[in-house]
Amino acid sequence: MKRFLIPILTAVLSASALAQPAAPPPPDTVSVTGTGHISVTPDRFSFNASVQTIAPTVEEAVNENNTKVAAVIAALKTAGAKAEEIQTSNFSIYPQQDYSQQQQGKLPRVVGYQVSNSIIVTKKQVADAGRLLQAAIAAGVNQSSGLSFSVSDSTRGRDEGLRAAFADARAKASLLAQAAGRTLGPAMTITELGAQSPQPPRPMGVRAMAAVVAEPVPVESGTEELSFTVSVVFGLR
Repeated sequence: MKRFLIPILTAVLSASALAQPAAPPPPDTVSVTGTGHISVTPDRFSFNASVQTIAPTVEEAVNENNTKVAAVIAALKTAGAKAEEIQTSNFSIYPQQDYSQQQQGKLPRVVGYQVSNSIIVTKKQVADAGRLLQAAIAAGVNQSSGLSFSVSDSTRGRDEGLRAAFADARAKASLLAQAAGRTLGPAMTITELGAQSPQPPRPMGVRAMAAVVAEPVPVESGTEELSFTVSVVFGLR
């Protein structure tokens, strides 16, 4: 009798497996991405201002540079910049060398030293950009670069941008569903892919002669375009 147990048990298990309902097929879906673009007005600016001095000795070059930079910082504060809005970004000393006798087998000769001290000014009042830049130039800045504008609050326009991105995704999905002869169902999953802003062009260095400027440097902040992207999976009917 024992030899009949295995076939009978196998038959019972097979019948049990056939009795279980099959797993339902995955619902028909369409996956799309949508992008929303909005324009916001920058409310923050920054620029780099440098003072370069050259003198026969390191001590003379540093002392002259220190005096001029102190005057620039004082002028910026007088023009409305706070201490926390002014930051030293670079300080360097380079020897000035004469290579005229290098072809005769002689080593370059040090004829002086160049000292450079750079500061970054960052402020939220965009309207003050031209006035502060003019004040820095008038006080002794002889090299300036990197004037840029930005949005201080990264959440500005986020709600509007995400709504626009979802509307774009729904429009795409509706078009695809119609092309396939189907009806668009509800959104099943929504994933935010983040916000992006266009990279500003690389700033070009601008040398400015230390001179009193009658009027503030004319600057325009324009607008900044932000892009929001979402990935949405819609059901199909």
